[in-house]
Amino acid sequence: PPTNAGRAPGPPDGGWGWVVVFGAFISIGFAYAFPKGIAIFFKEIQDFFGTSYSEIAWVSSIMLATTYGAGPISSILVNRYGSRPVVIFGGLLCGIGMVSAAFCTSILQLYICVGFITGFGLALNLQPSVIIIGKYFLKRRPIANGLAMAGSPVMLCTLAPLNQFLFDNFGWRGSFLILGAILLNCCVAGALFRPIGAATASVKTQATEEGKNALKEEVTKDAMEMSSSMNTPMETKMEEEGGKDCCEKINQYLDFSLFKHRGFLIYLIGNVLMFLGFFAPIVFLAPYAKHIGIDEYSAAFLLSILAIVDMIARPTTGIIANSKWVRPRIQYFFSFSIAFNGACHLLCPLASGYMGLVVYSVFFGLAFGMVCAMLFETLMDLVGAARFTSAVGLVTIAECCTILLGPPIGGTLIDTFGDYKYMFIKCGVVMVLAGTFLFIMNYYNYCMLAKEEKERKAKEEDPKSVRTENEGRNNWNKETIRDGPELEPLREEQEGLKKEANGT
Repeated sequence: PPTNAGRAPGPPDGGWGWVVVFGAFISIGFAYAFPKGIAIFFKEIQDFFGTSYSEIAWVSSIMLATTYGAGPISSILVNRYGSRPVVIFGGLLCGIGMVSAAFCTSILQLYICVGFITGFGLALNLQPSVIIIGKYFLKRRPIANGLAMAGSPVMLCTLAPLNQFLFDNFGWRGSFLILGAILLNCCVAGALFRPIGAATASVKTQATEEGKNALKEEVTKDAMEMSSSMNTPMETKMEEEGGKDCCEKINQYLDFSLFKHRGFLIYLIGNVLMFLGFFAPIVFLAPYAKHIGIDEYSAAFLLSILAIVDMIARPTTGIIANSKWVRPRIQYFFSFSIAFNGACHLLCPLASGYMGLVVYSVFFGLAFGMVCAMLFETLMDLVGAARFTSAVGLVTIAECCTILLGPPIGGTLIDTFGDYKYMFIKCGVVMVLAGTFLFIMNYYNYCMLAKEEKERKAKEEDPKSVRTENEGRNNWNKETIRDGPELEPLREEQEGLKKEANGT
């Protein structure tokens, strides 16, 4: 094989990558927009089953929480099988879940079909789409992420009036059947996710497997030649190695060492707090408009206005984030976007009529698009592309708890006080706190990184530190040699291993 056969090709930053962005545009759009779009049916489903606001809010909550909570499973499947088959299987699950929901006779069955089955299918669409963009793009990655994330507002802009039209003509059961068929388009999007360097990877994997098989044969032959007195120690050693292999295999798919990464922990805490108030305003925007006397189509149009502004905001934010002034300190820009989002919710109760809600939808769409465009870009900026797959899985499973609780808490506040303004105030306060926390802690992180880089350079330039390290290493070796009886078994084992190696 050629000399570069074992090397993974670099990101092409274009070419077929733009087709992949289009596929991610579709799958990410459904993953984010669908849980918000079905809020159009909530008022009617609530009347049909005779439930409260908090009970009906659990439908979107469970769907969103499953979409995020199944992140590690999705990451493991992507590492094992690649993005294409995972997205295709996720599209099939989405279709099955919505078609099953059309035949539900209780709210609990809706939780299972719409919440868990469809939510899990959307999880298998979201993670692989975000991951494969990082493999196809490096220099233009913020722009590619911004364009792919624009799928959410485009889908929301389309789904909001479409869902209202479907409900008027077919009822909520017929609408769910049609939506199940529409979600099968995720399978088409997944088919566009062509893997990079598949042939090279297969050659490398084959060579590795052949080497492993040859090594296993040699080890087996040597083990059979050993005396029966060594059987018990050998079995114990093999069990320990098996346990070690199991841990290594788990760590290969999910890198738990990220919990020692300072930037990752800051991002995780800030996002877990943010998602407590991130989705509830969108879920309750259309029901709130209907509650104050606005007709159904005008209430659905508020989601379309939000989505249109969001559609423009995401790629624009990607271009701004990719600029030389913002990208080195993109974490500050992300913190500002979260705080701006919270400020919009705090001002929402001042909107008394329909025009006030239109203005709120415009600013909310702008703030929402800014946050979503940088949500994964900032994480990749902190941990790097190599650890990004594990980072996404670990972040989403931590975020699913607050995503699950956010809308039901908002529904409980509405049921308790009979007014929507307390729900908006709660979301605004939470998001302003999250943005402030991220801004302060990212400032601390940047200062610590600069200090560590300065110390590292000083250490490299100072010859004394290098000499001191070598002396310390030599002293440690001498002390090790000096420790006689305690380390005698280890030395005998080491000499035995050397003899076996020489014999081989």
